[in-house]
Amino acid sequence: MTVTNLAAEDIAYIKEHLGEWLAEKSLGKPPAVYEIELRERLVRIEEELKHQRELIKTILEQMDKRFEAMQQNMDKRFEAVDRRFDELMRQINRFMAWSFATTLTVGGLVVAALKLWP
Repeated sequence: MTVTNLAAEDIAYIKEHLGEWLAEKSLGKPPAVYEIELRERLVRIEEELKHQRELIKTILEQMDKRFEAMQQNMDKRFEAVDRRFDELMRQINRFMAWSFATTLTVGGLVVAALKLWP
């Protein structure tokens, strides 16, 4: 490993161009300028976050509307099923009453026929 000393003219050249090189890399800017850039970036980030928040809010509202529509559709279907079930129960009740009446009538006729049969 060799150590070389810089000549005075090299040091002068570096000092002369160091500000330009750092400015190209945004490292040589004064702290106030750098702070302003950071603040501008923060403002842009905050604006983007606000925009993202609004988008999420809009999406959630749209999802709520879809869920409400689905709920209303399900309610209509359940009401239709309830009506069908009620109609089926009425038919079963009528059938049960008819069957009971028919059984009693046939039973009464059989008993009467047995009593009248010599």
